Amino acid sequence: MAVKKSSQTNAVGKKIKKARTAKGFTLENIANETGFSIDHLKSIESGKKIPSVGSLLQISRVLGIDSGFLLKSEETALKERIQAYTKRTDNYAYETLTPGAENKHLKAFRVTIDPMQEHQGVGYCHEGEEYVYVLSGEIELMVGEHKNLLKKNDSLHFNSAIKHQMRNIGKKPANLLVVVYGP
Repeated sequence: MAVKKSSQTNAVGKKIKKARTAKGFTLENIANETGFSIDHLKSIESGKKIPSVGSLLQISRVLGIDSGFLLKSEETALKERIQAYTKRTDNYAYETLTPGAENKHLKAFRVTIDPMQEHQGVGYCHEGEEYVYVLSGEIELMVGEHKNLLKKNDSLHFNSAIKHQMRNIGKKPANLLVVVYGP
């Protein structure tokens, strides 16, 4: 089981590294275009860290590839992949709801954040707009320095180029529909 988990953990990072090297980009190029540190990017490529939706969108935009490609798994069915992904990221999981959206500006995700947990790492920002709809639970969504408290059936539409970060402030998992528009 550990070998399977390790290969799944490394899958996204390996795809990112393969696309980066195929296009002749250095880690420094990607760091300058995304704002992520080289160490953070190395952790993603090595499979030590799984990037958030925002991070995937930024990296895929810089690489000129569809973010859905990075989440596709040839090894497992979608449900198994989502379960494995949830285990790998501990407190944050997302599922692509728009697979195969190459050359599309709009992407949708179902995001689950475990109770009293948040995105790991720094806040995220990426070109475009973002819409978050809370299916269940309670979250705090920071947009810049502004704190938004959202509960079931609440939503927020914001400029995703502004640094933002979500955290679950409730005692139950928070399930969200997140729609991202990127130019």
